[in-house]
Amino acid sequence: MPDFADEAAERSATYLAECLARVRVCSGVSATHCGECGERIPEGRRVAVPGCRLCVDCQAVAEGG
Repeated sequence: MPDFADEAAERSATYLAECLARVRVCSGVSATHCGECGERIPEGRRVAVPGCRLCVDCQAVAEGG
């Protein structure tokens, strides 16, 4: 029978796995235009987030914000 520490460790591991699954590894060449709305992605964003495919607004929507 698992104790509280075992349950906490299991929940923590599950939460960590879920968080890591949501993280998208960004690398490569960034898009010049948003893949969702077609607006131009500013150079500052393309440099700051290598491999980005969405503008700031569309990324916020995609992340549920």
